[in-house]
Amino acid sequence: MRQELHWFGLWSAIGWLLIVAVIYLSLTPHPIEIKMDQGDKLGHALAYLAMMIWFAQLYRRRLHVWWGLGFVALGIVLEYLQGWSGYRDFEYLDMVADTSGVAAGWL
Repeated sequence: MRQELHWFGLWSAIGWLLIVAVIYLSLTPHPIEIKMDQGDKLGHALAYLAMMIWFAQLYRRRLHVWWGLGFVALGIVLEYLQGWSGYRDFEYLDMVADTSGVAAGWL
């Protein structure tokens, strides 16, 4: 944790709200639709990019690997939950989009 960051608690809480929003949007029966070919993949990549960038700014570089692995794991778990839900689809390409977003955010 960076001690010099003012309002760390607020920035951290906003980041956790972002994670909660991604979980909710991943599991809701009425997801946001991006009106373009493979728009959902773009949405996945942007969401995971945002989470990775957000937390990479809050924590020291040595913790980035753990945040990245955690976000990739979150994407995989959410994808399986979508498949089991009965109203959402399981797609390996969504996991690839999530991981691509995390990798781009890490860079």
